[in-house]
Parts: sequence; C-alpha cells; structure tokens
Amino acid sequence: MTKLKIGDLAPKFTLTDDRGLPISLNNYLGKKIVVLYFYPRDFTSGCTKEACNFRDDYQVYEEKGAVVIGISLDSQETHKKFSKKHNLPFSLLSDNQKDIAKQYGVLGFGDRVAKRVTFIIDKQGRIAWIFPKVDVKKHSKEVLEIIDKIKD
Repeated sequence: MTKLKIGDLAPKFTLTDDRGLPISLNNYLGKKIVVLYFYPRDFTSGCTKEACNFRDDYQVYEEKGAVVIGISLDSQETHKKFSKKHNLPFSLLSDNQKDIAKQYGVLGFGDRVAKRVTFIIDKQGRIAWIFPKVDVKKHSKEVLEIIDKIKD
C-alpha cells in the first residue's frame, strides 16, 4: 500500500457499478475532473449523508466539468439498493476484492472497509487534491471549492 500524494498519477481502475456497467478511470481522462470518494458502508448514517450531499450538488459538479464516483467494499447489489433508495445520479463501484482500496491506500478497520477519503483527479489523471479527513455535512461544498481552484 503506497501513500499517494498530490501530483501522483492516480491508480487506474475498472470496476462494476451499481447498474452492472464497467466504469474506468480511462473513460474520463482528458474529459472530466474525477471526484473519487471512498466510504465505509452503504446505508450507514455518515455514508448516506455524504452521498446525498453529493447528489444534491450534482448539477453543480456537472456544470464544473466533474464527475463523482463512490467506491466501497459493498456488493454491487447493495450499491444498487442504496443508489435507488437515495436517487443517486452518480456511479457507486464495488471493490469487493479490495484491489482499488489497496492501491489508493484507504483500507481500514482490519481491511474490512474503505476509509472515508476523497481524491480529486484532474483531467490528466493526476491527483490534484486529497481529503484524508471528511466532515460529511460539508464535504461536498469543500470539494466544489477545490474544483474551482484546479480547473484548467
């Protein structure tokens, strides 16, 4: 598990989302800023608050040329239920093999869940910002502020 830093190339990934579609970092390179947020579990209070705040601000992300992607170790089926219940307009990826969480250095609690960490990846595929600590109530607004600073 390497410790990623701002300026590093973001580890590439392809995972299945809540709709059964493969989502890859490569899909967005050269096109969009990627807000990649890792979170512990679907249906927990903090994770629900975080996801719903991203949902509520999603149009602003689109206007700024950004896409939001959530990743946890939960199953695709759990993601599907969570996304449907909360009407989430972005993909939730299932990293149940823990490969991507390991590459990003976010495995926690005895490797049973992903830590709550957000990476902002610029259009060139480099890590532009890392939020190692997240306050779920105001996190989406903080991410939008940083996107304004890094837009090319």
